[in-house]
Amino acid sequence: MDTLASRDPVRVTLAVGLVSGLIVTGFWVLQPFLPAAIWAVTIVIATWPLLLRLESMLWGRRGLAVAAMTLLLLLGFMVPLTLALVTIVTHAHDIAEWFQSLATSALPPPPDWLARVPFVGPHFARQWGEAAAAPAGEIGARLAPYTRPAVAWVVRTIGSLGVLAVQFLLVVLFSAILYASGESAANAARRFVRRLAGARGEHSARLAAQAIRGVALGIVVTALVQAGLAAAGLFLAGVPLPGILTALVFLLCVAQVGAGPVMFLAVLWTYWSGASGWGTALLVWSLVVVSIDNVVRPILIRKGADLPLLLVFVAVTGGLLAFGVVGIFVGPAVLAVGYSLLADWIATPEPAATSPRAGRRDATVLTNPVEVP
Repeated sequence: MDTLASRDPVRVTLAVGLVSGLIVTGFWVLQPFLPAAIWAVTIVIATWPLLLRLESMLWGRRGLAVAAMTLLLLLGFMVPLTLALVTIVTHAHDIAEWFQSLATSALPPPPDWLARVPFVGPHFARQWGEAAAAPAGEIGARLAPYTRPAVAWVVRTIGSLGVLAVQFLLVVLFSAILYASGESAANAARRFVRRLAGARGEHSARLAAQAIRGVALGIVVTALVQAGLAAAGLFLAGVPLPGILTALVFLLCVAQVGAGPVMFLAVLWTYWSGASGWGTALLVWSLVVVSIDNVVRPILIRKGADLPLLLVFVAVTGGLLAFGVVGIFVGPAVLAVGYSLLADWIATPEPAATSPRAGRRDATVLTNPVEVP
């Protein structure tokens, strides 16, 4: 009776439709929380060894370790956000005065080396010379169309910081829950993938976790290296507020924006102040700082996860372009699982082919084993 019922196409169709509807509705309900949940899972996987170390230092008390990690996450998220908001609000008047001063200031003449740069140097030198020779009022007129969008961008940034703060609080909340019940969640995930794909599925899940941890290690260490190199260049070139600019470089590098915006604005300020020699040196140093992550980050990620270097580079870059910042973790995890499954499939030996002669020989052995040695 059950066999007949299981073969009923109407019943099977309704069951599949019901399950599909439940899945789609569940994702629809959880959609506002999915970005925060993905970030929380990524952070917990990357920092789980640190939690265990803190737990061993705090007399084996998981609650104290979870509280310490939650406090660290709050400080890591909310302090930079608060500093950014306070800086924008505090220096809003200075920013407005700086835009007004641009309207009455004159550009210095272009440096001599700019015209000697191949291909683009003469064009930039000519445009710079025309802008430097223009009257101050004309420069202000050229900048006027961009002033209102710049002010609107500042207002939008202040408004989006509130939404970002709510997302950060959700990330911290989900991370604290996962820290407290990490072993249970990991066991449930292992049981799910083992039920889905057997031992290979569990191996792929472990490899995905290693890839996420390796990406986190590579991103943070690379950001620290870039921030340190940027701090040295900004300090030696005499750029004002080097500490705040270094912190901003670190945040931009973690967010995969890169150190370029801060460093190149510092280069422009150095040229604007008349120090062409320091500006040229800072420009060369900025190119080193901006491009060093393409070398350091894949190497560090490969140390955390045993994956080919080219695969790591493609996974990080493609994930970033496809899914945004969270894609730098999702991309390596997905490609790590796919690479592991493909490598296991290729390494699996094929079953021995049975030729007609071998089949006749086997039949002879079975029917008359004495005649065949």
